[in-house]
Amino acid sequence: MEILNENNYEEIINGYSKSTWNPLFELIAKIEESISFGELKIKEDSIFPRYNLSSVVNEFINLVYGIPIMISFDWKNWEEGSEIFKNKNFDYNSIDIPTKCKLLSSIVRSDRFNEGILVISFEDGTILKILKSIQNQFYQNSL
Repeated sequence: MEILNENNYEEIINGYSKSTWNPLFELIAKIEESISFGELKIKEDSIFPRYNLSSVVNEFINLVYGIPIMISFDWKNWEEGSEIFKNKNFDYNSIDIPTKCKLLSSIVRSDRFNEGILVISFEDGTILKILKSIQNQFYQNSL
């Protein structure tokens, strides 16, 4: 499992071909068709609830690591990302594809520390908006 770093992520992501992106773009329709993205499970022997992720969320996780578009950076202190996430009407078309990948990386990474963030990001449409914006920008840049 490869993870990009701050020194190489822009060049690598900007160099991805249509065939590299296609599995993630094909996931858009599956996300749109999905009714549920995860189920909260509370175990009697644990004080922490756990999520059983849907197949589409698991596929998403495998793709972001497999392509890869996961970026290793200080996402916890990334002020630009924090401001973007606070703005529910943010125009994702106003940022480049590598920055969108940083947003996705932030969501996936933060879910490891605050379980449920990933499911919430699917449910509120954030993941879908970012993926559609990546797809639109990729095809615009390919013309």
